[in-house]
Amino acid sequence: MRLGVLDIGSNTGHLLVVDAHRGAAPLPAYSFKQPLRLAEHLDATGAVSEGGIDALAGFTAEALGVAEDKGVAEMLAFATSAVRDATNSDDVLAEVERRTGQVIEVLSGEDEARLTFLAVRRWFGWSAGRLSVFDIGGGSLEIAGGADESPDVAWSLPLGAARLARQHFVAGRADEAAVRELRRVVRAEIAHDAGRLLRSGRADHAAATSKTFRSLARVCGAAPSAEGPLVPRQLPLDTLTDWIPKLAAMDPADIAALPGVSVSRSHQVLAGALVAEAVMDIFDLPALEICPWALREGVILERLDRIAAGL
Repeated sequence: MRLGVLDIGSNTGHLLVVDAHRGAAPLPAYSFKQPLRLAEHLDATGAVSEGGIDALAGFTAEALGVAEDKGVAEMLAFATSAVRDATNSDDVLAEVERRTGQVIEVLSGEDEARLTFLAVRRWFGWSAGRLSVFDIGGGSLEIAGGADESPDVAWSLPLGAARLARQHFVAGRADEAAVRELRRVVRAEIAHDAGRLLRSGRADHAAATSKTFRSLARVCGAAPSAEGPLVPRQLPLDTLTDWIPKLAAMDPADIAALPGVSVSRSHQVLAGALVAEAVMDIFDLPALEICPWALREGVILERLDRIAAGL
């Protein structure tokens, strides 16, 4: 069947159209996305502004038109951190539904981590053993671990790259004091609950997903996306650590010129790098393997499982 996955993230709205059936890998058929940067449309009270609501409703309407053109039979629509954390979340989604007819589900941080873990498990398979999975989004960091398809532990922290860059860096630039303070904040936040993952024992396989990790891996020498998803890609801790002072000395335009970095995300690469470095250091991981599947694929796989179960 042809499914549409409408992912409303902190940075981007993304419609992924896939051909999918149980027992096969979801096959991407079409992709439509726009930079929404909803986290930057929050007012002083933490509410999504009218401009942000207009942008979200406009994108959703366009995405529904694309989905119809591409023959989508069912739409799976969800929102993550930016909408989840907004003080007017319910009102935002009600207005989008009123304007477009599309219901958008808000995923909890734990569900976001759980579904991402499912996607990584299916990608690497049972031979990967016990998995630790990390995902840096625009608004949050998801952590999950376990030996089965459902993780033993899964949680979310407010350590997204866009959120941290907005809170700690002025105009995308970071002085030494700002970098040092952000490094301290990130490490304290991750370490606070690190025992939840560490107590279960060392992972046989540690993986990272989504755009921030993919960009950092590319900056650190991983193969470009043009070589396809089956090429193994890693993010080594020592190489990333060497890159952090270089990134801190660069302005967003210079960072945007690096391989794997888009202009719309260049301002948050340094913040993402500090989170990634902290994850690998605190959990004693010399490298993370990049998984091409992430939350969207997890949502698709869970839906296929439910269809097969008659739910």
